Amino acid sequence: MDSIIDVQKRIIPDLIQVMQKRFQILRSINFMQPVGRRNLSQTLHITERVLRGEIQFLKEQQLVSVTNAGMSLTEDGKIILEKLETMMRDISGVSDLERSLKKTLQTRDCIVVPGNTDESSWVKYELGRACLNHMKDHLKEQNIIAVTGGTTIAAVADALTSDFSDKELLFVPARGGIGTDVKNQANSICEVMAEKTNSKHMVLYVPDQVSENIYEFFKNEPYVFEVLSKIRSANIVIHGIGEAITMAKRRKTSEDDMRKIVEGKAVAEAFGYYFNENGEVVHKVQTIGLQLEDLNKIDMIYAVAGGESKAKAIKAYMKIAPKNTILVTDEAVSKLILKG
Repeated sequence: MDSIIDVQKRIIPDLIQVMQKRFQILRSINFMQPVGRRNLSQTLHITERVLRGEIQFLKEQQLVSVTNAGMSLTEDGKIILEKLETMMRDISGVSDLERSLKKTLQTRDCIVVPGNTDESSWVKYELGRACLNHMKDHLKEQNIIAVTGGTTIAAVADALTSDFSDKELLFVPARGGIGTDVKNQANSICEVMAEKTNSKHMVLYVPDQVSENIYEFFKNEPYVFEVLSKIRSANIVIHGIGEAITMAKRRKTSEDDMRKIVEGKAVAEAFGYYFNENGEVVHKVQTIGLQLEDLNKIDMIYAVAGGESKAKAIKAYMKIAPKNTILVTDEAVSKLILKG
């Protein structure tokens, strides 16, 4: 027998559409609060006139409060949003997407959040929250968690809450730093994660990309050797997946290496490896930190990435990702990958 949701979709489809729209409004306000109407209108890609009517309804239902500072959720609004989240996964077909994606990619698991990271900044935060919700259920009494850098992994750190403090956690950077954006480097993200969970962290103040001689020098330095030992002892890894050319430019890649990447038709980057659409390595940079071959020894690996612009990169990397990888991505990417 059809579920009540399936019946509603067929008998009163407009009700489902309205519910989805109001869910998106509530979720966006929750993430951005206090937020003005114009800013929210631009984020949701709906007109201020339409938004004004929806906010008026939500205000009358005492789900949203409006002040001079902007709009915020009431306590009732937060409760309704929490209840809606599970329901909306079924309505939007996200649960079906997860099952299909897991089968297609042949990986340990797939976690899909509604939306498109390229279009809405709050979706990146939802990726982080989804990753942490899953990870929380799989923590041991003692954990070493290795993390890479990037804005997506920084969003994972932002989503961390103090209720992780009941386990022993050590956060370590999976690799050295890239570029000048210090706040999104692995060292900084480890520090934020440790602060939010009242835990410990270690730093790895070495460049991400080094020559062979520098690599040999650094890896034999006592403190670096100690950090590298902890990294390779990690039971959890959280990493992003980069678009190849974007990452190559960020690393200020030499002309010769850039030619290899371009001619090799690389579309993805992870851990210093560049992959083409078939998942074949077309170039590798000498990096200090976690290597691709180290991943097979790690219990839980979370690959966190979203946005339609990364669909090719995610699909390519997942072809060679260790089978114990859990992909955390968004609805837009999932549909593109399944569409082929």
